[in-house]
Amino acid sequence: MIRKPVVAGQFYPDDVNELKKQLESFIDAEAKKSNALGIVSPHAGYMYSGRVAGSAFSQVNVPDTVIILAPNHTGYGTPYSIWPDGTWQTPLGNVTVDNELVNLLTSECNLLSKDYEAHQFEHSAEVIIPFLQHLNPKIKIAVIVVMSRNINELKELGKSLSTVIKNYAPNALVVASSDMTHQESQESANRKDKIAIEEIIKLDEKGLYDKVEEMDISMCGIYPTVSMLVCSKERGASTARLTRYETSGETTGDYDHVVGYAGVIVK
Repeated sequence: MIRKPVVAGQFYPDDVNELKKQLESFIDAEAKKSNALGIVSPHAGYMYSGRVAGSAFSQVNVPDTVIILAPNHTGYGTPYSIWPDGTWQTPLGNVTVDNELVNLLTSECNLLSKDYEAHQFEHSAEVIIPFLQHLNPKIKIAVIVVMSRNINELKELGKSLSTVIKNYAPNALVVASSDMTHQESQESANRKDKIAIEEIIKLDEKGLYDKVEEMDISMCGIYPTVSMLVCSKERGASTARLTRYETSGETTGDYDHVVGYAGVIVK
């Protein structure tokens, strides 16, 4: 099955040449690249968050296998939904779903369900894919949309991902798709997001989960990020660093109602 784009022409250009030009403006071709285990990348319209996403992707080698963990904004589908097969289409072309990886993941983790519904109108994985394509046209992907907030299950998912990756694709990259604080003042977003980012950099998924809950931080990809951190640590991660932080206010000029964006690399 082909998963056709739903936000091309809205969140990012639907014209291939315009999209390439925009991606090139976000990617630092001179940046030093290294292998990474995980990334946190935003998923807003490129005019708002493209610089932040580009800051992270510019500094990693994008391998042939990428797993995207994305939040569920629509409420459709199962709590842990993995796109089963076929391809994901963008203006840059089609990206192949790694069917073998999907089967291995669903066999290893009982939480995962093969499901199309959760993905049909969900933008949070879609906007990540052109960055990956641009940097490695040969990629194969597995896309998981997460709706559950059960931390024990999120940890289980992360451990299961690690088990499969270690055997199947040791160099795979796991991308957690997330924006940060939504629709608060610049001051409030900066304060809350700094706290959440500190927990991510400490590789403390429980600390992140607790701080987000306690401080009512509207980080939409908290649950995918928890699983990514667990997976990365199971694979030997020891460090993480922020590549860039911005808010929508830097584009719109409205600093009373901003959305925060962070790029983080985990190694």
